[in-house]
Amino acid sequence: MKVDGAVGLVTGGASGLGAGVVRMLLEAGGRAVILDRAGSPGADLARELGDHAAFVACDVTDPSQVAAAVEGAAGAFGRLDLLVSSAGISNAARVVAHDGTPFPLAEFRRGVEVNLIGLFDVLRLSAQVMSRNQPSPEGERGLIVNIASIAGLEGQVGQASYSASKGAVVALTLPLARDLATWGIRVMCICPGVMDTPMLAGVSDKLRQSLADVNVFPHRLGQPADIAALVRTFMECTYLNGEVVRVDAGTRLAPR
Repeated sequence: MKVDGAVGLVTGGASGLGAGVVRMLLEAGGRAVILDRAGSPGADLARELGDHAAFVACDVTDPSQVAAAVEGAAGAFGRLDLLVSSAGISNAARVVAHDGTPFPLAEFRRGVEVNLIGLFDVLRLSAQVMSRNQPSPEGERGLIVNIASIAGLEGQVGQASYSASKGAVVALTLPLARDLATWGIRVMCICPGVMDTPMLAGVSDKLRQSLADVNVFPHRLGQPADIAALVRTFMECTYLNGEVVRVDAGTRLAPR
């Protein structure tokens, strides 16, 4: 898949890792539809980037909004070639807190609804749109890249909801690739490590460095550009399919 001319839908595209992918697409000659919640910086980002970017407001936990958003995304530039799902939340709590309070069930459910069910809802409808594309000479019609987390492989204390939902995204990778092969749609998954995103806004320099020092090498936080570069590689190397790739500088998470 050539990046030049491709149309990508990026959930969580208003900031962080998603915004990095959006910028990569436009810099390489593609077009991007930014899907994020109303009130996010998505509209501002689309205006900044110009005519080859569009913003669609959506709460991925609302099926009616998802259906309308995917339809709007497909209509913005007439097709969809790429879906990058980076929308997600991290709601931390111990299963039983120090004061004896159990993990709020509504919070656990919310994490699964956003990180897993919302992701799948956008994915299934986007795949339907991609299935109508004219195939490339080797039969490719689209690419789906799901953003999970190394917490889905090595969850820490307090990450029961986050790890369960991200682990499920990891587990989806091969079944989805097999399922969508009929339509020439590839599926890849990225597990980022500790990334320099708005989630770390306000964190002290000392804590930021301590997080970076966990890495084997290099001793820096991951950047949105690291993820964007990998997405581009996935697009251009069509022999990649059904695989989970860690982007974590060799990090392995400790229990806490």
